Amino acid sequence: MIYSEHRAVAPEVSIIIPVYNEEAGLAALFARLYPALDALGTGYEVIFINDGSRDKSAALLAEQFRARPDTTRVILLNGNYGQHMAILAGFEQSRGEIVITLDADLQNPPEEIGKLVNKMREGYDYVGTIRLQRQDSLWRRKASRAMNRLRERITRIKMTDQGCMLRAYSRHIIDTINRCGEINTFIPALAYTFAQNPVEIEVAHEERFAGESKYSLYSLIRLNFDLVTGFSVVPLQWLSFIGVILSLGSAALFVLLLIRRFIIGAEVQGVFTLFAITFFLLGVIIFALGLLGEYIGRIYQQVRARPRYLVQTILEQRDGTTVAEAPRQAVVQAVQAAPLVDQGPNP
Repeated sequence: MIYSEHRAVAPEVSIIIPVYNEEAGLAALFARLYPALDALGTGYEVIFINDGSRDKSAALLAEQFRARPDTTRVILLNGNYGQHMAILAGFEQSRGEIVITLDADLQNPPEEIGKLVNKMREGYDYVGTIRLQRQDSLWRRKASRAMNRLRERITRIKMTDQGCMLRAYSRHIIDTINRCGEINTFIPALAYTFAQNPVEIEVAHEERFAGESKYSLYSLIRLNFDLVTGFSVVPLQWLSFIGVILSLGSAALFVLLLIRRFIIGAEVQGVFTLFAITFFLLGVIIFALGLLGEYIGRIYQQVRARPRYLVQTILEQRDGTTVAEAPRQAVVQAVQAAPLVDQGPNP
C-alpha cells in the first residue's frame, strides 16, 4: 500500500493501538493482528502509539515497522499522556474510512475486528461493543456496571459497556473529533454524541496475555469523573437542588428551635445532634466546592491551550519509499533502515 500526504491512496481501515509498557505481549499481538487484518481482503494500516513506555515497547514497535513498513506506522510520544490522548494522536494521523481502536493487551481478540468492519459496511457510523464473559475481576465488573448506570442517568449517553475500547468509527466522526481539541475527554462518549447511526455488537473477551492493567483504582475513578463532568452539567443541577433542600430544612429547624425556645425555655439537650448536622453541612459544602472546582479546573485547562501531547518521532513509509533521518531516540537506533519523520524537539 502506497500512501501520500494527501491521502491519494488511502486504506479502508485504520487500526489505532496505544501502547504503554506492553513489551511482554507485543510479539503475540503482532502474530495475531496481521493475519486477522490480511484476512479482511482490503487495504489497511496499523498505527501504534507508544505512550512514553519505559520498557522495550518502542524498540519492538520499530522492529515491527521494519518488518511490515507498507501497513505499519509508529508514533512515539515524548512522554506519558494517557490512553485517550494517545488514541487522539493516532486519530490525527489516521487515513482510513473506518477507524478502529484496539488495546494492546489482547483482551479484545484481533480476530473480532472483522465483525466491526462488516457492521460499518452496513451503513453504521459508530460501532460499540459489549464484552461477552468478561475476564476481569469481580469488583471491576461490578464497579463498571454501576458506573455505566450512573453515567447513563447523568449524561444520557447509552453505552452498554463503556470500558471496551474495541470500537469502530466512521471518517466523518474522526474528523469531527479531531476538530474538538478537548483536553479532558472520553473518546467513545464523544464519538457517540456525534454519531447519527450508532449500533452495538457483542465481541469475545479474553484474559490479559501478559502484564497487568495500567488502570489503577484511582485512574478508573478519575476517568469516570471526567466522563460525568465532561458531558453533563447535571451534577451541578443536582447540587443546586440539594442546596435548596438543605436551605429549606435549615430554615425549618431554625423555626422549630425558636418555638421550643419560647415554649420550653433554654435547653442544653441536642448539642451533639446540632454538631452532627453542622459536620454534615460542612461535608456537603466541601463536596460542592470540589465539584465546582472540577468544572472550573476543566475550563482552566482548556483556556491555557497547551498541546494535548507532543509527538517526538513518526516511523512511516511515504510514496512507497523511505524517508530516512538520523533517529533522535536511542530506543529506535537498532532499526537503522526505519524511516523517521521528525515531528518536534527532544523532550
